[in-house]
Amino acid sequence: MAESMSERQEILEQYKHLRVADVRDGLDWNLMSQFGSVEPEIRPLWRTRVVGIARTARYLPFEGPIPPMDSNQYTEWSRHYYRNICTYPWENDILPGDVIVIDQSRIHAGLLGSNNTLAGVKKGARAYITNGGIRDTDEIILQKIPAWSLYSSQGMVQGRIQFDAKDIPVAIGGVTVRPGDIIVADGDGIIVVPRKMAFDVAHFAQLELTSDKQSRRALYESLGMALDDTVL
Repeated sequence: MAESMSERQEILEQYKHLRVADVRDGLDWNLMSQFGSVEPEIRPLWRTRVVGIARTARYLPFEGPIPPMDSNQYTEWSRHYYRNICTYPWENDILPGDVIVIDQSRIHAGLLGSNNTLAGVKKGARAYITNGGIRDTDEIILQKIPAWSLYSSQGMVQGRIQFDAKDIPVAIGGVTVRPGDIIVADGDGIIVVPRKMAFDVAHFAQLELTSDKQSRRALYESLGMALDDTVL
């Protein structure tokens, strides 16, 4: 994921106004019709729009065992679990513009919650995507943190999930996501653009967006509708 900050900003600028539908067309124009569209089972907690650069991590099922203990011992074991088993080393790497993409092995546990997602946003994360669970969902919605997940989960990670790797290719909703890929998400879902194709896809996506704006603006005007940002 070696790239300069200026290159990151150039990519983000290219995709700033593009819709998922435009990017889908841009991929099709580059003969990538079978790639990019994340399966709709990965759902948003609330409807919003995000453009960013993928930062990836992978978690696997916990391989145990869970030792016998009482409630007081569980408190210490829980702390040990976060320090040594279900760690979050990718949090230290977050750059402004990142979308955190986590392959959680489809485990129904709340790896992400209202606290750690907000801490990531403070560092510059724009959104979170996981094929596992998110908890504290009411607070995440209240905090306006863009997040997509397979589950809304009640359970914590202890005894359920363990960290495996970061900055590697991961699989989310039937799509391979590599560090540095471009992520666009809106009401039409999530789409992934391979980093090496970013500018070629953006070129055709922008042509589609411009054509659509011109056509719809003419319809707005003929109908006497007030112009909005989607046609200007």
